[in-house]
Amino acid sequence: MRRAKWPVALGTATLVIALDQLTKVAVTARMHLHQTIVLVDGFAALTYVRNTGAAFGLLAGRAAALRMPFFLLVSAVAVVLLVWFLRSVPGERRLIVGACGAVAGGAIGNMIDRVLFGEVIDFVDLAIGAYHWPAFNVADSAITLGVLVLCLDALRQPSPSRVLS
Repeated sequence: MRRAKWPVALGTATLVIALDQLTKVAVTARMHLHQTIVLVDGFAALTYVRNTGAAFGLLAGRAAALRMPFFLLVSAVAVVLLVWFLRSVPGERRLIVGACGAVAGGAIGNMIDRVLFGEVIDFVDLAIGAYHWPAFNVADSAITLGVLVLCLDALRQPSPSRVLS
């Protein structure tokens, strides 16, 4: 039986976008910029920050006139490439289909922030001892988990050289 993949991908992307935007609305409505609420002392907190750059603040110091078009273009290209890739994925591979939806939803969630605010709202703040991870959000988490699933799947697939030998 052939399974429909588009409802899974679109449903996952929609869920990620909705959760991402709802959590960002909650954070901005209930917290002040740079406010921290400790959840687990020395490990997890909610810290409301705004990131003008990409992951880890990449390009944050660049002019908005250069930064914004670049990030919007990268996000749009990523979504188009995911849709193109997804066309070749069998519907039975629901985990891969869902991973593509998660990455696309995360890219769109952060793109919404960039269009509305010119920056991305981050709030998940993790640390272990002296090691502190940069703050992130639901969209970032979905992108990371989706890419991880896609990479692990790619490593499991036989390469053409292994098949021929």
